[in-house]
Amino acid sequence: MKSPEEIIKRPYITEKSNEEIANGKYTFVVDVNATKTDIKNAVEKLFQVKVVQVNTVNYEGKTKRMGVHVGPRPDWKKAIVKIDTDPKPETYKVKGGKETTSSKKYKTSIEEFGIS
Repeated sequence: MKSPEEIIKRPYITEKSNEEIANGKYTFVVDVNATKTDIKNAVEKLFQVKVVQVNTVNYEGKTKRMGVHVGPRPDWKKAIVKIDTDPKPETYKVKGGKETTSSKKYKTSIEEFGIS
């Protein structure tokens, strides 16, 4: 089991990813072998946000040249994580039919995103 710091490598910052932040979508470069569940748990643990959806895209490394030497760049994986921008307390029933609410505090954005 990898730690959240090993799963999430770095934010992926482009014009499109910066526009999607307004919709609660954040883009990260993640470990190639990470699953959507691993990514969700890592983002929730690192940034204290509630993840609603995770989409992933696998990229094959391009072939590059340096003079006469030819070699591939490494394969990489991008994850687009949608967070809950309006978290509500969760209500559920416990033994005996009583309703309780969880008091987990979630953030509504990731402030650390995009700091270089």
